[in-house]
Amino acid sequence: MKLPVRIFLTVLCAALALSAAFVISSPAILEDARWEMQDELDSRDAALLRLIPAACAEEAEYSLPVDTSAGMKPDPALFTEGGYEDASIRVQMETREENGVVWRIAWVEVASPTQLRTAYAGKTIKKDTTGFVTAMAKKQNAIVAINGDNYTNEPAKHSFIYRMGEKRQAKLNKQKDILIIDENGDFHTFIKSAGADTFEKDTGHVIVNAFMFGPALVQNGEELKMDKDYNFNPNGREPRCAIGQLDTLSYVMVIADGRGNSGSDGATHQELADFMASLGCREAYNLDGGNSAIMVYNNEIYNYKARERDVADMIYFASAVPAED
Repeated sequence: MKLPVRIFLTVLCAALALSAAFVISSPAILEDARWEMQDELDSRDAALLRLIPAACAEEAEYSLPVDTSAGMKPDPALFTEGGYEDASIRVQMETREENGVVWRIAWVEVASPTQLRTAYAGKTIKKDTTGFVTAMAKKQNAIVAINGDNYTNEPAKHSFIYRMGEKRQAKLNKQKDILIIDENGDFHTFIKSAGADTFEKDTGHVIVNAFMFGPALVQNGEELKMDKDYNFNPNGREPRCAIGQLDTLSYVMVIADGRGNSGSDGATHQELADFMASLGCREAYNLDGGNSAIMVYNNEIYNYKARERDVADMIYFASAVPAED
């Protein structure tokens, strides 16, 4: 808690104590005046009670810089097979099998929107390089990570790409849905890119990350009907990768296993949308799938992978608790 706040609270508490004693001990105060003063004290008490939690919250706040730097190093002792938890983040890992599909799920709650981060294989967003998500996750101190949209490696003429507040391109592709993540960590989906280019002007929010793979799966809590002509075999069962927002600073990342000896059939776009809606997403979005679909937890591949494919970028969650020396 900052020193001026401490001083203010101390003085205010002393004033309340003196005022309360005066009200109780002075019989000379008229009854109406006494109740008037009591009402004032009650009001000040309420203000004080509102102030104390806010001051405590300020002291307990965790955040990371909005840039491409790594998150804080997680405590290895806090990892379990089922998840990770410290004062700034809670991750729960789950595997489900439904209707021939093996789903890999990471439930995530964070203290700060800055803990939802992106990274790319190259040293800068302008360098088109690919690499393994496992390597990127280890470098960035990711607790859990998935692949991104891979468009940082394919700078098309019409692409809408932001990473950690840095704009690479902001040109619309009317064939693609766009996901924007703002400074509060809130998701916003745009069908066929409509309205994405005026998002900041229209809302007053800032774009921190933006993806243009798609399609959008859930919007405003409603499962979307998938476009049968959307790219990347929308009607076939393939390995899929998706991310969704459940509530404020609450998210879910999902992989649908498929191909090879995974024991899973993969999912269509509509099956993926149905699953994300069933998890309670208010917004959900499909990312690069097929052999690119990967989830990494505690530096290990969590879903089935015959072999890891090079990709350009990843989305990850990190701890904001400084490591002890």
